Amino acid sequence: MSRRCELTGKGLLVGNNVSHANNKTKRIYRPNLQIIALASEILGNSYKLKISMNALRSVDRNGGLDPFILKCKDGVLSPKALRLKRAIAKKTSAKAA
Repeated sequence: MSRRCELTGKGLLVGNNVSHANNKTKRIYRPNLQIIALASEILGNSYKLKISMNALRSVDRNGGLDPFILKCKDGVLSPKALRLKRAIAKKTSAKAA
């Protein structure tokens, strides 16, 4: 399983450790990923997603999983999150009609 956020697509970054003597060695910056159960109000279920804590703050700021995931671009979402987005969109369009 890759170290990538399922909602924002945030992944590994590569940089350098720089010593006092200005020696440079490669290093990896990993995102703070956690497995979190997020509740969907529209679908009435909770779903476990591997997301970064930065994405969790964004979900809270946008008013929950449903509004956040509907605003996300399809390109950054994981296949699991994309299926969830389609289910939410289908349910909201059925409610509106």
